[in-house]
Amino acid sequence: MTKAFINRIATGTPPNDVHETFLRFGQLMLRQDKRSLALFNRMADRSGIAHRYSFITPDPGGAVVDTEGFYSPGGFPNTSARMKKFEACAPGLAVETAERLLAGEDRSRITHVVVTSCTGLSAPGIDLALVERCGLPATVERTMVGFMGCYAAINALKLARHIVRSEPGARVLALNLELCTLHLHETADLEEILSFLLFADGCAAALVSADPVGVEIKSFRAALVPQTRELIRWHIRDQGFDMVLSGKVPGAIRSALIEARDDILGGANDIELWAVHPGGRTVLDAVEQAFGLPESALGASRSVLNDYGNMSSGTVMFVLDRIMRGAAAGQNGCAMSFGPGLVAETMMFRMAA
Repeated sequence: MTKAFINRIATGTPPNDVHETFLRFGQLMLRQDKRSLALFNRMADRSGIAHRYSFITPDPGGAVVDTEGFYSPGGFPNTSARMKKFEACAPGLAVETAERLLAGEDRSRITHVVVTSCTGLSAPGIDLALVERCGLPATVERTMVGFMGCYAAINALKLARHIVRSEPGARVLALNLELCTLHLHETADLEEILSFLLFADGCAAALVSADPVGVEIKSFRAALVPQTRELIRWHIRDQGFDMVLSGKVPGAIRSALIEARDDILGGANDIELWAVHPGGRTVLDAVEQAFGLPESALGASRSVLNDYGNMSSGTVMFVLDRIMRGAAAGQNGCAMSFGPGLVAETMMFRMAA
């Protein structure tokens, strides 16, 4: 059976660091509720995040507003305006990231494009922008994976592996792009504001083929946690996409991983590399506890969280990219992401040459 490998990964973000501005926005929304404000400030201090990037240009004076007045107090945009912003900004970031991935690549050999996104959609969309602007063959086969949330990158890799195993000559461009900051809301709901304490914009692109270079994709396993469907919700509403991320998520993840540990690892006790989606500091703490890991095991995940925040589907690829740059051939690893369901999507891998 043909093996599939992630040959390399490229990453990209928009230019604007909005973390401090978004924190001030959260404080403004909660200013009438001193107890909630104190909790928000405490969570912000412990978040493990220093930077988040966005296409929104923050006002140096502290208001969450860009040069177009996209976020104006008392006049936040409707879903139509947010999707127009996505259509204007997403293709450029996708192409920029893909260009870094494909530098020196014979683009005529790219056979498939798989794109994941849960923060915007249009047709023709990102997939065709990649074909047209990156000079890919007009015959390339395209697949869009929509609205799966933070674990979509693992599912994209699963599709890419199936393609390569069935078509050994295939070369798959898998791209994950999210513009989470286009869905900020004016609200005094603490749980919702805490959700936006985490999220940011970013893009990751990977080349998957049968070339034995990079990361060998070994296997996948999904773990659905019963009776947790309300803990992570992502719905399209009139004022954008409405995210709810319950504070119960880390505990549910910890319990689920403890129960599914043997199934996920398949009895392996030689896992040296952990590419865990940094859904938040407490999520990473939950994974450490579930697998009995030393604090250093999730160093790559914590550094990505600090540098970029949670970019939804692409974030685990940022982590895997950092791991690939420093890992040795033959090391075994486990990647995992979490999202609506509640579901943990996991991938076992091994470093190749």
